[in-house]
Amino acid sequence: MKKITVKKGVKTAVNKGATANKPNPDLVVINKDLPVLIPKKKGDKFGYVNQNGKFIIQPEYHIAVFFYEDCNLLNSPNEKVRKFGTKEYATVEKDMISYRVDQSGKRVYQFKEADFGKCIFEEYKQQLFQAYILNGFYGIIEKSKFVNAADYRQYQIYPQYQYLFILEGDDVANPMIVASNNDKFGVIDVNNKIIIPFEYSNIKRNFSWKLGKMFEVTKDGANYYYIDSNNKTY
Repeated sequence: MKKITVKKGVKTAVNKGATANKPNPDLVVINKDLPVLIPKKKGDKFGYVNQNGKFIIQPEYHIAVFFYEDCNLLNSPNEKVRKFGTKEYATVEKDMISYRVDQSGKRVYQFKEADFGKCIFEEYKQQLFQAYILNGFYGIIEKSKFVNAADYRQYQIYPQYQYLFILEGDDVANPMIVASNNDKFGVIDVNNKIIIPFEYSNIKRNFSWKLGKMFEVTKDGANYYYIDSNNKTY
């Protein structure tokens, strides 16, 4: 009986290890440019949905951000916690306590100030374009080429919008631009092509485009949610 028990125990341990290594079938990839897990609010709590909109990490957090690097942990003086600073983990907050969670939703690390290291920032990418106001309207100019405000040909986008804001992103030659027209918000590119139609009461000017290639929008001014560049809701 003892031998049988040992054999079963060994077999079970191997099976568990094999199961742990299997990829999660719920982490579907429909759009390779988007995160496999996307923060989503339900009621007054945040969780994470997959690209099909199914909750993978149930909503229980006051704050939930994209899975992304945390430079304070990556450069921690505590070598054991540096792995939790990689993009395989996300930062969440519950009951005023901040954690890093993995893609299964397991809390793998609780933030401690003593573990914080000094961030090493990449060289700043100089923006090619900037907003320009003329007669109360916003347009876009390419800073290195703009000389004469009276020459309409020097404008990348001639001033015609109520408001413009260039979102930070990795591609400075083709940034996404939050714009306002007829008291509605949308997104355009530097060629004045509409990426997101003007149907929102607000679009946040945050890092959601840089971190997740998504926009955080609202139609009622209160309930925000994420959409991708195809205007698909998550």
